[in-house]
Amino acid sequence: MDTLRVRLFLFIAGGTAALSLIAYLVFSWSFDRGFVDYVNRADEARLQPLIETLAEGHAREGGWKWVAEDRRRWFQLIRETLGVAPVTIDPRLMLFDTDGTQLVGRAENVKLAVMKPIDWRAKTVGYLGYVPRPEPLESIERLYLQRQHYAFAAIGLGMLAAALLLGAGLSGWLSRRIRKLASATDSLIQGNYDVRLQPEGHDELARLARDFNTLAQTLAATRQARRKWIADIAHELRTPLSIVRGEIEALQDGVRPLDRDAVNSLASEAARLARLIDDLHTLSLSDLGALSYHKEPVDLAEVLEDVIDAQRAALGEKRLSVKLELKPAVICGDADRLAQVFANLLQNSLRYTDSPGRVEISMQGNRVVWEDSSPGVAQEDLPRLTEHLFRVEGSRSRAGGGSGLGLAIANAIVQAHGGTLALGASRLGGLRIELGFPA
Repeated sequence: MDTLRVRLFLFIAGGTAALSLIAYLVFSWSFDRGFVDYVNRADEARLQPLIETLAEGHAREGGWKWVAEDRRRWFQLIRETLGVAPVTIDPRLMLFDTDGTQLVGRAENVKLAVMKPIDWRAKTVGYLGYVPRPEPLESIERLYLQRQHYAFAAIGLGMLAAALLLGAGLSGWLSRRIRKLASATDSLIQGNYDVRLQPEGHDELARLARDFNTLAQTLAATRQARRKWIADIAHELRTPLSIVRGEIEALQDGVRPLDRDAVNSLASEAARLARLIDDLHTLSLSDLGALSYHKEPVDLAEVLEDVIDAQRAALGEKRLSVKLELKPAVICGDADRLAQVFANLLQNSLRYTDSPGRVEISMQGNRVVWEDSSPGVAQEDLPRLTEHLFRVEGSRSRAGGGSGLGLAIANAIVQAHGGTLALGASRLGGLRIELGFPA
């Protein structure tokens, strides 16, 4: 984590320092160029009175001899017109006639000269040449430039100092929050699912902290559910095994004779144990996504009729009347798995509905509504009926002989068909189950 902090600091500080240096160089170069251009434009403006004076002198004297042959007069003219010492600007000034012949000035500067025409009454009588300054020459100009460079350097150093402070603060702030997340993640890896982070603000790291808390809560709930699942399975397996063990011990001790009733009792408990194991196996395959389906066009009404007809005897023994309102509805599904769904719903009604009772099954398009008579289920228990091994207390309890897996299996198969299973209170006083399937 310290490495991350150092990297963040170096990245922020180094980037800002590089930008500061580039800004300093660009501003200095741009200012130097601009300042020199400004000085040259100022020189050009200052030369205009000299050009006018030279034009008047040419007209008065009738040529350029008065200045070309008198260097002192040339210096005096510059001094009086420009108001500067001759040495300051004279080396860069030259005088040419209309043919371009140099009359005054240094010959080595001719190629560098900029020619300014000297006009008198709309006629060019000569040219004033001057050499633009490649760089400021006068001490006041140099002093001004030097001060500007100092100012730019101070600004650059200030930006660098700000970058160092910003880099140190930002890297420390980010690394501190990331350290908390890393520490909490280590606790999560070690199995401490109670660890939580305190989100700070509304940025991405705060959202990550909230997501982390959700993950920790989900893992804690999953671990608790797994523990409960294992405990419930152990309990469900222990009950029939205890009965079988007690029956066998009674037979071994001679307390109970080995007759047909004893064998039938053992067979009943063995069948119950086999059903429980089969249901657990089915649910485990469904949770793993490995439960096989062979889907083809299936009429829900036909599947329902076959399931009800197969259980007519059991319905008669329990004194449950069945009212069917079925309409053809073809879906793409596995007929055997759908039959398993309806068989589980029917077993649920057989186990938990008081005698005499009623079961009403109706269809509305691809929806199947299954209702039975009392007893009902408390409103707060309805959402949990499809949980593994969940059974409500009271009349719809373990006394009916169920394992609490039937509705869970039915819900898994319905969802695998892209459908929904909704639970509610029945108008008959019992449980209402509504199944919806895609067309």
